[in-house]
Formats: sequence, C-alpha cells, structure tokens
Amino acid sequence: MGTERTNETQPQTQITGRRALLGAAVLGAGGAVLGLSGTARAAEAVTAGKAAARGLKGLPVPAVIGHRGASGYRPEHTFGSYELALDLGADIVEAGDLCPTKDGHLVCRHEPEIGGTTDVADHPEFAGRRTTKVLDGVPTTGWFTEDFTLAELKTLRAIERIPANRPHNTLYNGRWEIPTFEEVLKWQDEQTRKRGRQVWIYPETKHPTYFRKLGLALEERVAKLLRRHGKDTRNSPVILQSFEPSSIQKLNQLVDNPLVVLLSAADSRPWDFVEAGDPRTVRDLITPKGLREIAGYAQGIGPTLDLVIPRKADGSLGEPSTLVSDAHRVGLILHPYTMRNENPFLPAEFRKGTAADGYGDPFGAFQAYFATGIDGVFTDNADTGVLARADYLS
Repeated sequence: MGTERTNETQPQTQITGRRALLGAAVLGAGGAVLGLSGTARAAEAVTAGKAAARGLKGLPVPAVIGHRGASGYRPEHTFGSYELALDLGADIVEAGDLCPTKDGHLVCRHEPEIGGTTDVADHPEFAGRRTTKVLDGVPTTGWFTEDFTLAELKTLRAIERIPANRPHNTLYNGRWEIPTFEEVLKWQDEQTRKRGRQVWIYPETKHPTYFRKLGLALEERVAKLLRRHGKDTRNSPVILQSFEPSSIQKLNQLVDNPLVVLLSAADSRPWDFVEAGDPRTVRDLITPKGLREIAGYAQGIGPTLDLVIPRKADGSLGEPSTLVSDAHRVGLILHPYTMRNENPFLPAEFRKGTAADGYGDPFGAFQAYFATGIDGVFTDNADTGVLARADYLS
C-alpha cells in the first residue's frame, strides 16, 4: 500500500530498544495444517477448496490481511515477510505493491523509489541512477524501479523501511531479494499446496497514471500474468486494488478478479482525477452516490481507518461514520488500513507511553474497528489481528 495512506507515517520519537511480540502463540493458527494427521489435513484441504470456490464470500469476516506481509516483524514485501504473515494466521497476504522495471517486469515494492526499502545506496555501481522525479505531483529523490532492469534489481536486498519504529527488524536487512509478481504467483501455489489451504493475495497497482505516461502500463501486465497462471476469474484468490479508480475500471475490462478501490483522506483527490481535471475528492466518492458508482465496477473499498472512525483533534477516536453501512447497502465490502502495534500509529487512547517502537494497546483499537462491521482489516501484525478477532467473535 502506498504513501497516499494517511496513517502510513507518524512522528518518530524515543526508541526503547524493547519489543514484545503479541500473540506469538498463534503461530499454529496460520500453519494449521502443520502437525495434523493425513486425514485431518485432507479434510482441511477439502474445506479450503470449497471456501476458495466461493471467492470473496468464502473468506472469514472480519478477515485479517497481512499488510505487505508481516511487516511489523520483517522487512516488507519479501518472501520472509509474506510467509511469516501466513504462519501468524493471516487470511490474505498483501503480496505485491506492483511497480515496473525498465524492461517491463513487475516487482513488489512499497514505492517505485527504492532508496528506503533496499540497499541500493550501498551499491556504488548505481550511484549515478540517483535522481529527482515528480511522482504524482511530489518531487521525490532517490532510485526508481523503472530505471533498473530486473537483473539489476535482483542484485539488491531489502531493508527495513521504518527502523525508528522497528529497530529489531533491521536484524533481517540484506537477507531477502526483491520478488517479482510472477514469483509471487508461483509462491502462492506452492504455499497453498504446502499448507493445505488456499492462500489469498492482494496486490496493488502503484501510481498507474504515472507509469502509463512512461509507456509502462500496469493493468495489461497484471492481466497477462494472471491469465498465464489461471488466476483471472471471479473466484480467483487474487484481489486487485488501487488508489486510482480508473486503474480499477481498466482492470474490470481485462480480468474478472475481485476489485477494490483504495480511499485516502477525505479531502484528497485520486491522482488520476487530478490528471483528468476531475474536481471530485474522496469525500465525494464515499457519499451514497459515489459508492453506487464504485459498485458498478468494483466489489469493495479500502478506506483509511480514519474514514471509518474519524479522529478527534487530540488523536482519539470519535464517533463512527456511516461509511460501513452505506457501502454495505450497495453491496461493497470494506477492508480498511492499517492497524499497527506501535504507539505512534494507534489512536491516542490506546497508546502506552511515547516510545516510537513501544507497543500500545492494539487489541482495544481492533475491537473498536471490528465493532463497526468492517469485513476485514490490513495489519502489520497478523498475530495480533487473529487474537483480536477471536476476542471480538467470542
């Protein structure tokens, strides 16, 4: 998921050097097939197959979605992060913020600028690639996927994106390479066989208008790969998402996958709207009229959590909006983003202290959001989400 998201970054303050993993005991929840008898494993596989055949309707509610994997514990968008999310019980893994390479491959990075998520700065052979570009109206300096071939990107290794909040994750810097979307699709099949249950993924088209203008259109590339792997149908375990409604509309013409429109702050404008001169904001899209329009080409929305429950001036939660009921009324599911365990990302009343890497009370926050009737939530900490869901459903 991308930088448009209003709760993606928060002030980073004091570091405690200490973090407890919440809910580590649920490792068995994500790897439920491990240790089962052959008969039990076969029965679970049959059940999983039936659920997969129902598409979105076969997913648990509320679903726990591993945001860029288990990015609370491993550098994001790596196979280490993706597999840990499954181990911790995630129902879906956001495997793939999709950005193109110079030679047309799709790779999984938080943003096309990779200076903050890879060790590219340590490669003197790429020093000359550092540049400044205008990305969706914002001057951005660094290294960009579209300036590298896939072979060149494969020489890089992933690093932790927010080390001030997650100093322990830096232990894993340099361990994993950048995955391609095709590798993710093959990994999905391997993990489905290994775990005896259908693994779902939730890729996003990143800055599609920007890349289309560069001659590196994303939607056609995504559709081609999905068709090649037989994952382009209504019940395929691949949900596609984008912050640009026009990207979802294009995908709706190319594939039959479940589609989700991502929604940032209420007063923001999708970049494709800016480019097209469309004056509407997200606030217009979340009206009953706007939601009906979205329901004409998508199956769901992915709003920032602040659209579900606005925050007061002091950062605490206010009264829930009508977004959940309004969206459900027109048949849309809601998968808001992003729940994190660390203090700076939580509503004020659920923080404990001021340490940037200290955990607050995410269980309390999960309960508040689940109570609104959302269909799932993106979280960096799938184990916490699984335990919070069990508490809520009990």
